Amino acid sequence: MGKFHTTLSPSLLPWILSQPVFFVSTAPLSPQGHINVSPKGTFPNVNSFGYIPTHESEPSKPAQFWYLDLSGSGSETIAHLYENGRITVMFCEFGKAAPRIVRLFGRGKVLENGTKEFQEWTKKEGVQVVPGARSVVVVEVELVGDSCGFGVPVMEFKERREVLTDHWRKKVERFEKGLSKESVERYWASKNAWSLDGLPGMEVARKTGEKEGIAPIEKMVGPMARNLPYSRRKWYSSLSIWAVMLQVLLTAIVVLAGERLMGFR
Repeated sequence: MGKFHTTLSPSLLPWILSQPVFFVSTAPLSPQGHINVSPKGTFPNVNSFGYIPTHESEPSKPAQFWYLDLSGSGSETIAHLYENGRITVMFCEFGKAAPRIVRLFGRGKVLENGTKEFQEWTKKEGVQVVPGARSVVVVEVELVGDSCGFGVPVMEFKERREVLTDHWRKKVERFEKGLSKESVERYWASKNAWSLDGLPGMEVARKTGEKEGIAPIEKMVGPMARNLPYSRRKWYSSLSIWAVMLQVLLTAIVVLAGERLMGFR
């Protein structure tokens, strides 16, 4: 316990795969950015996460941990992975078994729903793509840490919440009946296009937003809220274009004025 390994012990794999919840943590590169931690609930009878050990034939290829990412109101993990790839996944023993904490440190990549990479991965791993799935996150594991977990409380697992999956199932049903405003892409455009700190989130969300004129929601609110760039990104882009045009115009005026002055001499 309290050690770091380059590979996951085979004895820990069944324990990891039996967990009803795990946590993922990411952070932006900016020191002013916000570190994010997200709980991820697993699904009964659905292949929603897994661990692929390093194969003997390819010892230099790192092991991979992956999970099916459901749509939610934030896109911090996706945005951070697009920017720098750093991620830590943590599992805890909350039951009455031997206390344990396992962390997987690595570099992650996002396979967005609707892309060729997403389709290939879900097919290869036999992933059941449930309504509202927005991506698969694949982590190349660089380091495995285990510790005692003596400070983690013992809690009884009661049941999984079905609220999120029911919400997306009903939303998809309404869209299939002809309510175009219920499309998951429009939801992504509103809530998953940018991170809290203004980093780019889902690519399909930004494309949908530009195509359909959907503005991202203001994520930071209140009297002390920072003036984040994503909320006025189009305004800044327009300002930049006008600034360049003004600079060109002023340069032309100076050049013409100089030539006229030279002509009078």
